[in-house]
Amino acid sequence: MLHWSLVVTAVVCVTVMAVVGVAAVTREWVPPFGRKRVLRPRLWGVGALMSALGLGLFMFLGPMGSHDLAVNLYVPPVGMAVNLAGLAVQALAQRPGRAPRLPPTSTTSAS
Repeated sequence: MLHWSLVVTAVVCVTVMAVVGVAAVTREWVPPFGRKRVLRPRLWGVGALMSALGLGLFMFLGPMGSHDLAVNLYVPPVGMAVNLAGLAVQALAQRPGRAPRLPPTSTTSAS
């Protein structure tokens, strides 16, 4: 019984992360707790989707998944790496982007 309650909780958390990521990518909507810090919502949404995918791989093919040693050996570390990469992308979304390059202006005037 406890195992299934943990599985349901994990599914709800990963699903909410994925839905928020899709909302950020498509509508540029960020949850209220991060609106002041997130400067690039679409990039933040991509990071949220990556984190949801990584956590899903880690949890459901690792500790909560099958007991096949070949799967448990390689998939959970890959899932955790994808999760950490998603968190890094979310951190980049909170930093200002590069200023656009302006074309060089001519200082000589044509007569």
